Amino acid sequence: MTKLYPRRWWALGALAVSLLTVGLDLTVLNVAVPTLAVDLGATTTQLQWFGNAYTLTLAALLLPAGLLGDRCGPKKLLLGALSVFGLASLGCACAGSPAELIAARVGLGAGAAFLIPLSLSLLNILFPPEERAKALTTWVMATFAGIPLGPLLGGWLLDHFTWGSVFLINVPLAAAGVLAVLFLVPLTPGSGRGAIDVPGIVSSTAGLVALTYGFVNAGEHGWADPVTDGLIALGVALLAVFCRTQTRVAAPLTDLALFREPRFVWGAVLATMASFALMGLMFVLPQLFQAVQGADALQTGLRLLPLIGGMLVSAKIAERLVTAVGARLVVTGGFLLLAAGLAWGSATSPSDGYGGTVGWEIVIGLGTGCTLPPLMSMAMGALTEGRSGAGSALIQVLRQVGGTIGVAVLGTVLNGVYRDGVAVAGLPAPVADAVRGSAPAAVAVAAKLHLPALAASARAAFTDGMAATLWVCAGLGVTGALLALLFLPGRTAAGTQPRESEHDVVAG
Repeated sequence: MTKLYPRRWWALGALAVSLLTVGLDLTVLNVAVPTLAVDLGATTTQLQWFGNAYTLTLAALLLPAGLLGDRCGPKKLLLGALSVFGLASLGCACAGSPAELIAARVGLGAGAAFLIPLSLSLLNILFPPEERAKALTTWVMATFAGIPLGPLLGGWLLDHFTWGSVFLINVPLAAAGVLAVLFLVPLTPGSGRGAIDVPGIVSSTAGLVALTYGFVNAGEHGWADPVTDGLIALGVALLAVFCRTQTRVAAPLTDLALFREPRFVWGAVLATMASFALMGLMFVLPQLFQAVQGADALQTGLRLLPLIGGMLVSAKIAERLVTAVGARLVVTGGFLLLAAGLAWGSATSPSDGYGGTVGWEIVIGLGTGCTLPPLMSMAMGALTEGRSGAGSALIQVLRQVGGTIGVAVLGTVLNGVYRDGVAVAGLPAPVADAVRGSAPAAVAVAAKLHLPALAASARAAFTDGMAATLWVCAGLGVTGALLALLFLPGRTAAGTQPRESEHDVVAG
């Protein structure tokens, strides 16, 4: 029988601190972009690469990170990842040029690529099946808690200090994470050295980078752009080669047999769908708050808190409901709540204040808490300890690529409706281009030129585009509910499968 690690909940707290840094970094950059454009003299392309460098590095390294975690044991790699993340954050804060900041953002992506799957894989090792759902709920909440904290802390720091401070906040958190992991996370044995699938690493890395960048490019330049089409086609081809070769190598990079396990497949796929819908919301809400409702960065972070609060409440309730009635009913209900909240949000008008937004934010948060934790728990329950790292990485790859596709698709929907609706007649061509670029830009131009009618037109066009975007997400929620009802288990609780590998956890 597996000997339980007595400090496993303290260890989970250490992992939560580490994950908080990743969540912060996802949103804090958005607050600093206008300042970076001025202080570093960054072009629009360079501003885009501040985000893309992180995203592409994360996508490229997730699968190798999971493999190395299984081979070497996760603790040492977590310590290295936190150290890299902290040093890269310091590099971001000290960057004196756009190129230096882009390079430091690559370091941040590399650190996050190891932190996310390895911290997730430890849950299978540290916690028995009956505790795993609760532990996974804590893990999911830690990854999302940094999303509203980023604008909150970033906005306050930019009001009082230089732009580098928004990256420096990661440094003490990363240092605390190193100490916590060092003393609280046990040293678990890896599976040994073995052969490394170098061709698999190369083909998967190149394929994921090409595919991810293709969808990022689609969001910026449209789906008819030849670079977009070429990158997506190249990514699909390379990943097809990767999947083909994985069945023929002695030590594959990832275990494709997981796709024959229904718990893993439907847990991972439906979690990706829920993340897709949530990414759509996170794409439009900050713009709604700032361009339409006139909030600043700090107020935007505060206005996201009801979403996180709804997630926290429902995740706790869902954990008990899954045990009582099964994952099928809980997740189906969660997707229906998501769809209802998104449909409600689509009725938002430019004249609605924040009070009208709080209700549907909470409903969406409640739906997310009933879907993501149980689904992640189900997918993780299909993994043995020896493949926890690789399986966790595969789950995160699906969510990462799915989120990137989501932003690209939903951005296209939003921008298409917005550009058709905003009134630019009579404006000079450069001004009209700026107005069509985004609602925040249009509102800024209208304020500078003293054109209140233009601002009103931009706000109305944006809410129309937001409505179309949220309807797409609501449709995805309904689809998720139908798939959950058809394919998820009933009263068998997600994550309650017996362990398939029994060995004592050695503290270290």
